[in-house]
Order: sequence, then C-alpha cells, then structure tokens
Amino acid sequence: MKLGLTCPRFTWLGGDTAIAGRFADVARGAEGAGLHSLWVMDHFFQIPNFGAVEDPMLEAYGALSYAAALTDRVTLGALVTGAVYREPGLLVKQVSTLDALSGGRAVLGIGAGWYEPEARGLGLRFPSLAERFERLEETLQIARQMWSDEDKPYEGRHYRLERTLNAPQASPPILIGGSGEKKTLRLVAEYADACNFLYGADVPHKLGVLRAHCERLGRPYEEIEKTLHLRIPDGQSVEESVQRCGDLAALGIDHVIAAVPDAAADSSLAHLAALAAQISAITPAGR
Repeated sequence: MKLGLTCPRFTWLGGDTAIAGRFADVARGAEGAGLHSLWVMDHFFQIPNFGAVEDPMLEAYGALSYAAALTDRVTLGALVTGAVYREPGLLVKQVSTLDALSGGRAVLGIGAGWYEPEARGLGLRFPSLAERFERLEETLQIARQMWSDEDKPYEGRHYRLERTLNAPQASPPILIGGSGEKKTLRLVAEYADACNFLYGADVPHKLGVLRAHCERLGRPYEEIEKTLHLRIPDGQSVEESVQRCGDLAALGIDHVIAAVPDAAADSSLAHLAALAAQISAITPAGR
C-alpha cells in the first residue's frame, strides 16, 4: 500500500508571511517521511470542512510547482481539480508544465467540481451538474489527445480546439475523484488511471460498480489504482492508523491519502513516517 499526504490548510502561526516557509516544511517533510505522494486541494476559498471561508488558500498549480522545486521523489497532484475552472487546453498545459519541471511526477487529479460559492465569488464558470459532467468528460478526452502523438483539432459540444499541440510532451496519470456510480465511476473505467474515494464511502460496493463498468468497456479492472482520502485525527496512535490502513487495504484500497491536523508539524510528519514504514508491506486482499 502507498501512503500520501494532502495539505488542505495554509493557516499557520505567523499569518500569511509564514505560508511559504511552512508549506516548504510540508513538501520536504512528505519526502523525508518516505511518502509516495503530496496533494493540495484545487480550491480558491477554504471549504467548510477545513476552516473558515476567509482562511488562506493557495492556487493549486502554483503551490505544486513550488513543491516540485523542493522535492525530488514524491508525486504531485491536485485532489481534485474542478474541470470547469480552467479551459481544458490551459489545464493540460499546466499539468504538463508541472510534469516537465518535476521530472515526470505530476498527476492530473480531476472531478466535476462542486463548491459553488468560490466559483460565483470569483466569477468562474459553474454550470449545472449535468453540464459539469459533460465538460469533465470532454476535458478528459482533450487531455488524452494532447498527451498523445496527435495534434489534430478537437470538436466537442462545449470545447473546440483547432490544434491540440502540447510541447514539451507529457503523459501524467489521470485520477478522477468521486464515487457517483452512473457517471463518475464510468468515467474512471473509460479514462482514468486511478480513482479517489472519501473515507466513509461503501468501498466494496463502489469497487464492485467500478469493476462492472470495466467489464462492460473491456478495461482491465486491475489497471486502475484505488485511492482513498483519510483523516488522521489528533491523538490517534500509529498502531491505530496502521489498523485503519490495513482494513482499507483488505477492502481493495491501494493508496491512502492522509489529512493530518497540521501537515507542517513535526509530530504529524513523524506519525506519517512511522505509518509509512509499517504499511509498506500491506497489500489488498487477493493481490
């Protein structure tokens, strides 16, 4: 099993002037702890589960590029990008740039988007849910085309690109976040290298649905990495965290992405380092 870290908060003692140094501690700490991956949210306002809306929030790809310069090994991604927030060609170029500057460590984490207040607040596109999913699928198609040898035009219902040229070329893995059974998991089966669930999802059922979509499409189910976002609360022992990860591995989860009370704190990073060392041998049942 793999272990990753997500940094959803940028509120530290010292205020805004402390963000650069403390986020550098997060990036270097994740790598030093032996973690596989480092993630940030793609939000512009803080979301209710993690703080007040007025709390500081970094733009995802600027933050990830900063982290890339401070690390050498961890993979880097947004958990997850709202597909409607950026034009697809620009988004693919951003992720390709991150991939080039990080030495091939970028992941495109993407979903339909859900946090309407930030979109309305900043004047970003936020259409109906049905249209967001249509735009998500077209974005996935554009990404795959731009990360191929083809630079022909793309004609979709919502997006039209005259030339899908992408240089320097890249081919980062695609992770789709969400657990919707009819649309999201079908898109995972058709386009993605990985899926991501939130803790509390009925993992066996969701993976069964994903397997059925894969069988219908002729896609090997085993090709898809199954990831899950897990909060580790303050005071939880390493042994308890190992048990939780082991339980998830037994359900078929390959990669746990942890949120901790303070991603820059020495105690949090030490907990993750000890956890990473102990779960390195955990594999899902049947693997």
